[in-house]
Amino acid sequence: MPPDTRATATPLAINGVTIDDTFAEAFPMKATRLIITARNETWARHAAIAATGFATSVIACGCEAGIEREVSPEESPDGRPGIAILLFSMSGKELAKQVERRVGQCVLTCPTTAVYAGISDGEAIALAKNLRFFGDGWQISKMIDGVRYWRIPVMDGEFVAQETTAVIKGVGGGNLLFLARDTDAALAAAEAAVEAMRCVPNVIMPFPGGVVRSGSKVGSKHSALPASTNDAFCPTLAELAPRTELTADTRSVLEIVIDGLSDADVAHAMRAGIRAVTARGAEAGVLRVSAGNYGGKLGPFHFHLRQLCGDGKTS
Repeated sequence: MPPDTRATATPLAINGVTIDDTFAEAFPMKATRLIITARNETWARHAAIAATGFATSVIACGCEAGIEREVSPEESPDGRPGIAILLFSMSGKELAKQVERRVGQCVLTCPTTAVYAGISDGEAIALAKNLRFFGDGWQISKMIDGVRYWRIPVMDGEFVAQETTAVIKGVGGGNLLFLARDTDAALAAAEAAVEAMRCVPNVIMPFPGGVVRSGSKVGSKHSALPASTNDAFCPTLAELAPRTELTADTRSVLEIVIDGLSDADVAHAMRAGIRAVTARGAEAGVLRVSAGNYGGKLGPFHFHLRQLCGDGKTS
């Protein structure tokens, strides 16, 4: 994601893993949380996986979405096991469209499920407000503590859904790059980082398994494409590209993208990911931890890696 600004500074390494003097640049997004419950955790997860499918990047998917965490029966809205998912988009209008389509096609259709707003305060968008019409006039509503819920008859009983969910400001595009000796080392590092980040609340890693290999830069030689391969981090182009970030011993680079409900949440997740990777040490094959940015000109949230490793402040 060039240009990537790096100042000349004293090298920083943790357990032999170099931390680049750079930052991840992130952007404002709109976000919501949905809680999907079901007869058991298996069916709640089926619905959550389907509802968050094809949601890796707003470039082509309309939203970025993922599973945040499991919700126990003790804390769920209806006393059943559930899954919390987070969805992010560039506008509230697009997010509303994505929520309605995904709930209608992936949650309403899934046996025994119900769906509720996971955030109470914010701009209201439709959850079941329009989906209720699937009931073809048989649907009924119920007000509980000032909140409206819809009961839509389906073939296994009723689909219960809250009428609206709240949209709040979120942050998208936090990221980490792991530069490694080979693909096995890069994968192991990325998997360890994702596992650590999944323990952090209010964040998701929207790409498959939380990891992306096709890191991108803005623009392309082909005018119709808004983004193209980040050639500065492609090992096969190290001798060919006009600019490379790689040394001869770097043969694989993997990226993790993080979306969160606040910049503090994204910073917390990035810090957890860095700690998980550096704890393994350079002997595990990771040579450097880096990040992608646009020179600080496009996104207001800057997550400086060395600050995350030290005092944890971001600017």
